[in-house]
Amino acid sequence: MNLPSADQPASAPAPVPATTPVAASASAPAGAAAPTPAGPLRGRGALGPVGLVLAGGISVQFGAALAVSLMPRAGAFGVVTLRLLVAAVVLLIVCRPRLRGHSRTDWGTVIVFGITMAAMNGLFYQAVDRIPLGAAVTLEVLGPLALSVLASRRAVNLLWAGLALGGVFLLSGGGFGDLDPVGVAFALGAGAMWATYIVFSARTGRRFPQADGLALALAVAAVLILPFGIVESGVRLLDPVTIALGAAIAVLSSVLPYTLELLALRRLPASTFAILMSLEPGIAATAGFLVLGQALSLTEALAITLVIAASMGAVRTQVGRGKAKSAQG
Repeated sequence: MNLPSADQPASAPAPVPATTPVAASASAPAGAAAPTPAGPLRGRGALGPVGLVLAGGISVQFGAALAVSLMPRAGAFGVVTLRLLVAAVVLLIVCRPRLRGHSRTDWGTVIVFGITMAAMNGLFYQAVDRIPLGAAVTLEVLGPLALSVLASRRAVNLLWAGLALGGVFLLSGGGFGDLDPVGVAFALGAGAMWATYIVFSARTGRRFPQADGLALALAVAAVLILPFGIVESGVRLLDPVTIALGAAIAVLSSVLPYTLELLALRRLPASTFAILMSLEPGIAATAGFLVLGQALSLTEALAITLVIAASMGAVRTQVGRGKAKSAQG
């Protein structure tokens, strides 16, 4: 996300299940502004976090298109290095997070979150360097879909996940036999990291105020990926045009989506968030049509419809559950 996706961005305390609404942690650092506790999503209240996720997805996919165009100039690791480095600098300046007053668990969460972001982005960019962007996003989204199935405690969520999965494979053209197997492996690895990102994004949001934890995690990710970028791209990373494009990618693919997703995960159950992530292939296809003039086939349009229906169903199920609990209370 990573791109989402890996670009996706923005970009979920054990053993709390992922279906538990993201709430302020009781172990938040003293004096920190605790996030607003998450309650059941009710009516229009669900539109806020859902809108944040969708806005993050749109930003990610337009950033992805720009990132792919930059790869011939800077290389895959060079692009992700610029993206994470610029995003980290921007958020550190804006948030100015406190370095003191955090527990070992807080720092452990941030470090794992940063490692996850570095791996997610690095794997994804290696994937799109070998296989088409749409196929890479389609394969990557299988990670969040798997998370939604494993984390869910309601049978109906299996239906929504299955519907979304059907749409994902329709969007892929029904198979991936013609794709570079190494690229496919990188995309699947990025999907696994994306699922982990969802979990640790929510945990970070509970332990740190505002986007402080995200800023610190991005700094960790940037430090980890920097050696790979230097080895692959060297002085090409210092080209002014490359830096400018990398900064634009950082804003579109990391700063905006990661921040929006972190805020959304404070109010949105991780299982619902994961199914919403299945919208990414559809958003990518739409961005391709608007930016690159790539027309959608009937099969692709049907696939997008299935994925959107699954996402809407998941959100409506969560809203209905919240209303039922409210009525019982």
